[in-house]
Amino acid sequence: MSAVVGTVPDQDFPLVCGNVRVSEQNLFIDNHCVAVNRGTPALLATAAKACAFFGADPPMAYLAGDIGGGGGSRKVYAYLEQILGQCRYESITFHYIQPDVDWHNRVLFAVEDMHPRPMLIADAGFMYAAKMSGQAAAYAVFTPDMGELAFLADPEAPHPFYTRGFIFHEPHRVKELIASAYVHGNASRYLLVKGKTDIAADENGILNTVSQPVVPAMEAIGGTGDIITGLISAFTGLGKDSLTACIQASAVSRLAGKLADPDPGTRVMDIIEQIPAALKRFFEEK
Repeated sequence: MSAVVGTVPDQDFPLVCGNVRVSEQNLFIDNHCVAVNRGTPALLATAAKACAFFGADPPMAYLAGDIGGGGGSRKVYAYLEQILGQCRYESITFHYIQPDVDWHNRVLFAVEDMHPRPMLIADAGFMYAAKMSGQAAAYAVFTPDMGELAFLADPEAPHPFYTRGFIFHEPHRVKELIASAYVHGNASRYLLVKGKTDIAADENGILNTVSQPVVPAMEAIGGTGDIITGLISAFTGLGKDSLTACIQASAVSRLAGKLADPDPGTRVMDIIEQIPAALKRFFEEK
């Protein structure tokens, strides 16, 4: 079973913990409802769809409302510090949470009290905190885009904002950036660099790439990266090793995009609805 930790952009959304379910365009945790647009709700909806396909329990969600002030994020951090030692998960995915190195380290200490220790996946704000804490090696998977990879590669950058501007024009530097991230101790065991071609790498360099099927319209749809991270969360929760989970998540997300036949008006939930069909096609072809 997997767990997903994040926030939703609603300052009135309380701290909640529970299994998720998906209905139409919404995500439900107990009696609480949130629309699936992008971010952690999109990640959770994807993971829930994938778990349902395999007949597995849905992911456990730890969520609070946060519109940037950090109050909701601190509630999540504090709750996790208290309860994780009594929990048992195959994997935990940390997503949109305001970066805070002190709170990050408290949560990581709580993880070390878990038996067995879960596989850790980080994306978005929590990945930034993991890098800034110097604890990146404690994680199995980071899922950066090209701009975030530049942030991981830069030992001085305090936030992707300070590295993002130039890198989109220099994709040929991806090998150099991956190597730099590992040299400076700012990378997890595996990286899945999300982009036009998804790249799986470790400290030895590029291990695998996934570029098919090509669905150009997906580049303009917010939340497609959240779909990939949601699939990794589901797959690792089902016991897959982290590298296999990364490669299969990339391929299945592309298939879902192709099946959705997107246009500029397509919503991320329209692609998530295709996850079961994409999983069926992917594993039938294998």
